[in-house]
Amino acid sequence: MLDFIEVNTHSSIRLELDQVLYVDPFHIEHESHDADIIFITHSHYDHLSPDDIRKVSKTDTVLVCPESVREADNLGLSILKVGTHDQRSVKGVEFETIPAYNKLKPFHPRSKGWIGYIINSRDQGRIYIAGDTDITDENKQVKCRIAMLPIGGTFTIDAKQAAKLANIIKPEYVIPVHYGSVAGKPEDADTFAALVDSSVSVVLKVKKY
Repeated sequence: MLDFIEVNTHSSIRLELDQVLYVDPFHIEHESHDADIIFITHSHYDHLSPDDIRKVSKTDTVLVCPESVREADNLGLSILKVGTHDQRSVKGVEFETIPAYNKLKPFHPRSKGWIGYIINSRDQGRIYIAGDTDITDENKQVKCRIAMLPIGGTFTIDAKQAAKLANIIKPEYVIPVHYGSVAGKPEDADTFAALVDSSVSVVLKVKKY
C-alpha cells in the first residue's frame, strides 16, 4: 500500500512521484544519486545529514530548507530557502510549508522557523510530512490525503498525541515516523495504530530499527 512512499528509518522519507523526492535523508546505505528535490525540515543531525544528502543528490538536485538552516549553504547544491507559511513550486512540484515546533519542550523552538511540508501531487493528492512538532494550531488545520506524523515522543509528539492529531485532521492514510531509532520504541507504532479512528488507514513503513 502506498508503494511510492519509502521510509528508510526514523524520518528519512523517499517519495517517487513525477520527480524523486527525499525528506530528511538519514542513514542511507547506498549511493543512489536519484534525488530531484530534497526537502529538509530543520537542522538537527538526524534531519540534515550532509553525508546522506551527498549519497542521494545529483548535479541538478534542488535542496529546499527553512530560511534559518545555514548549514545547507555549503553543500554545493541549488538551494531554495522557505518560510513557515509559504506556497511554492520547484521543478514542477507544488508544496506548502507548515510551522513545526514544540510548545513546552525546548528542542524545536518556534522562533527557529522550522517546518513541515505539504506536497501537492497531481496523482496522490496532498501529502503532509509534519517534521518534528507538537500538536499546534497550524497543524490541526491541515487538509491532506496522506499524513506522516512523528510518534516517538521525547523530541516530538508521542504515539497517543500523534493519534489525536490524526483523528483531528482525518487523512485517508497516516504513516507513523520518527520512532524506533533516535527516539521511541518499535511498539509505539502498535500503540498509535490502536488509537487512530477506524476511518483512517494506518500504514507502517519504517523498515529498520
